[in-house]
Amino acid sequence: MSATRAVAFDFNGTLSHDEPVLFAVYRELFSARGRPMSAENYYGRLAGLSEEAIIGTWLGVEGEALAALVEERIVRYLELSGDGSSVPQALRAAVVYAAERVPVAVVSGAFRREIEPVLAGAELDRHIEVVVAADDVERGKPAPDGYIRALELLGRELLPREVVTFEDTEAGVASAKAAGLRCIAVLGTHPPERLRRADEIVETIDVEVVRRVLG
Repeated sequence: MSATRAVAFDFNGTLSHDEPVLFAVYRELFSARGRPMSAENYYGRLAGLSEEAIIGTWLGVEGEALAALVEERIVRYLELSGDGSSVPQALRAAVVYAAERVPVAVVSGAFRREIEPVLAGAELDRHIEVVVAADDVERGKPAPDGYIRALELLGRELLPREVVTFEDTEAGVASAKAAGLRCIAVLGTHPPERLRRADEIVETIDVEVVRRVLG
């Protein structure tokens, strides 16, 4: 196995424990438009996809209508989670531990202006070298674009197999593996059977897990 020279984290549901908040925001948004969504539909079909894909798929909208709904969702999300409180202390410690040893990236289907306030609120912004958001790529997960872009920005002639990323959804795992990265899936959003393509599945992310990954 190659040495780990960089670590990446998915954002929603992995670094930020906000999937219940996201579901509540989407449910509110969709119910107001006569298309209520159940937890089974969200976690079973949509969690892990980009915001545009989730809203576009469920409401069948595109163009300016889609952009307006994405904006509404972002505003509501930041009202509920923008202070960084959705990042558990153990996870903050794990990110800091990793960043003291290797470069760290965040690769997400969320938009940059959602991610950055949360990282700042959790006092992690100075520890994250690269953020790749929905703004930065044409295709969201499960496409590999985000991770390919992260490798480019991290530089250092990193090989994909030298990077370990943490993901919580089937789409995220598929994205990481398509880019050639090693992937550790964390339970919480999807059950183990949907994460089986990951190299490893863990119950939580803490310093001990990161220490083991770094070797």
